[in-house]
Amino acid sequence: EIRVQTGEEFPIFQDRNDIAWGQNWRQRIEETLDAATLLLTIITPSFFRSPACREELERFLAREQKLGRQDLILPVYYVSTPEFDDPERRDADPLAAAVASRQFADWRELRFESFTSSTVRQTLAQLAGRMRDISWQQELESGNEPGPIRQKHPASHRLAHIPAVSKIAPTSTIPKIEPPTHVVDPYERGDFATITAAIDAARPGDRILVRPGLYREGLVINKPLEIIGDGPLADIEVRTRKTTTILFQANIGRLANLTLCQERSTEHHEHHAVDITQGRLEIEGCDVSSLDASIVIRGGADPRIFNNRIHGGKVGIVVIDGGRGMVEDNDITAHTHSGVIIGSNSNPTIRRNQIHDNERGVAVIDNGFGALEDNDISTNTDGVAIASGGNPTLRRNQIHHNKYIGVGIDENGIGTLEDNDISTNMFGVKITSGGNPTLRRNQIHHNKEAGLAVSEDGLGTVEDNDISANTVGVDITFGGNPTLRRNQAHDNNLVGVTVREDGLGTLEDNEISTSSTGVAITSGGNPTLRRNKIHDNNLGVGAAENGLGTLEDNDVSSNTLAGVGILDGGNPTIRRNRLSRNEYGVTIGEGARGVIEDNNLVDNVRGPWNIAANSKANVIRARNNVK
Repeated sequence: EIRVQTGEEFPIFQDRNDIAWGQNWRQRIEETLDAATLLLTIITPSFFRSPACREELERFLAREQKLGRQDLILPVYYVSTPEFDDPERRDADPLAAAVASRQFADWRELRFESFTSSTVRQTLAQLAGRMRDISWQQELESGNEPGPIRQKHPASHRLAHIPAVSKIAPTSTIPKIEPPTHVVDPYERGDFATITAAIDAARPGDRILVRPGLYREGLVINKPLEIIGDGPLADIEVRTRKTTTILFQANIGRLANLTLCQERSTEHHEHHAVDITQGRLEIEGCDVSSLDASIVIRGGADPRIFNNRIHGGKVGIVVIDGGRGMVEDNDITAHTHSGVIIGSNSNPTIRRNQIHDNERGVAVIDNGFGALEDNDISTNTDGVAIASGGNPTLRRNQIHHNKYIGVGIDENGIGTLEDNDISTNMFGVKITSGGNPTLRRNQIHHNKEAGLAVSEDGLGTVEDNDISANTVGVDITFGGNPTLRRNQAHDNNLVGVTVREDGLGTLEDNEISTSSTGVAITSGGNPTLRRNKIHDNNLGVGAAENGLGTLEDNDVSSNTLAGVGILDGGNPTIRRNRLSRNEYGVTIGEGARGVIEDNNLVDNVRGPWNIAANSKANVIRARNNVK
């Protein structure tokens, strides 16, 4: 990568690989350090426990100080290390403190990725760019001209040094050997006229180049092969009817720049564009479509699928029977059932995809798992559906402009939603039928009905979210019983939180503000509110039409009409709350009931109470401070 960015050789000395048999290793390392442009330190627990690595680092720190530079050591944090993570241990170790004080690249998550993934390639390119810039800056300061044209400072004088104990990959130069290549040409101007013939003749590890043409054949890949389109993508088409287009049965393989189309299934069997039954198949830059499922991953297969267009038919990608895989940077669209289905204990990673204009964007069912990260999921009927024990993790996704639900969890679905932006759907998140997800730090806003709706015995833990600019922030009905903690519910058009139709719920330590009503409890709703701040609404808390509820230790202030309003059969219990700076502390209408005890009702504009005459006998008031 550095050679690509500089146009020249850039030697990298790695202790374990670059000391010849019989050489004095200490002398060789010292000579290399004195000649090196920069030191790349791969931080693992063994780095700071290695006397040799510590000695090399000390020597290079001294050399850097002598040169008057502070940017020649590039730390890469590869495995969590106590000397980095624990402030006391870091401060007690001068070398650890010196390295930690610098800007470092955090690769701890990347070490689980394939070196072929686009994320790893992009990160390596960034590191190479940094190394290039430092090298060129040194040459400018020494009076040499940087870049590939100069003659004064040949590339052999530049060197990067990597301590051996932190080795993450071989760095010695290994000559690249091009695999034997077979050319497929339908005009018989290559080695074969069909791809099947080329597969049959190829040996494991061979490459097959496919020239433009329409190839009506189903392919069975049962050996390690690369099959690559050689020409415009749209002109290289493998198409089948009543059979699967690609059946992959090898340990490893690659498909690139091919149009793969499965047109029709038989009456009793479904067929697919690509069926991956085992191993690691890489699919890159292809156009994939099928009337059934475009790509099926099953049986523990672990493919890499990136930069493809996957479209049409029932389902884009199905991951079942313990399938895994990484699905990155694809366009997944126009499926009548789902863009992606994850089921039966499968656990893929779905990252940075555009998933749009499907019936469902992603469905996680039947105890499926999966990590969905940084995707754009939009203009589907439902964005993400989690059901039947599905338990995915959704992080940093944009889930927006879906016709009905952004994320729906029902039928005992679980799931963790963190740091997502969920907006402009009919419902942002909807939890029903025993669904029990965890929502943390999401932005849930501008949804047409409710930001969060919980009903029909839905549960859920909802913490530290920002819920704003929805028609209703949170709507709890029909036995829904979530726990809401430390959320910001604000600027919702009608109600911050409504609990109605026998809804339940526990609301603790939330801030509920700047809506028409902060919390509305009606029709048998019976929530518990503790330690919330409810302020700057027209009405802080309203209970009516047999609404119940327990309010304890809340701060209800600066609401335009009243801190608490009890109307038309409302019957809450209100204890130890502070109700201040409202028009009235408590307003009680005709036919209202309730228990109001040990509250502080001071500094309200028109007084602590506004009670209808025929309700005074129905409301128990005791030990309230009204002075």
